[in-house]
Amino acid sequence: MPLFVKTENFTKATLNLPIEVRGKFLADHKHWAENLRKQGKILSSGYLVNQNKEPGGGGYLVLQANSFKEALSVIKKDPMIKNNLVCWQLNEWIPIAGNLLN
Repeated sequence: MPLFVKTENFTKATLNLPIEVRGKFLADHKHWAENLRKQGKILSSGYLVNQNKEPGGGGYLVLQANSFKEALSVIKKDPMIKNNLVCWQLNEWIPIAGNLLN
């Protein structure tokens, strides 16, 4: 099944939100991802950190879906996207070495 990667970074407006508000949205995102897994979707979601383990590099989600259209439909329901908190991009990933999700 094809793999899709969603990358994202907070918008400037999101970065200006109080940390408690951002935390609520991040919790909503985590709940959304957990519900997808409970529904049988194969995905992995997380955030990027620098060499000192400090966040700020954005978010990364890998998802198996039948098509780009299906992956886009799933991703557009992410609370981070629905609330315009991130700049994001979705791409199909064509792995050429290794097999991460099996």
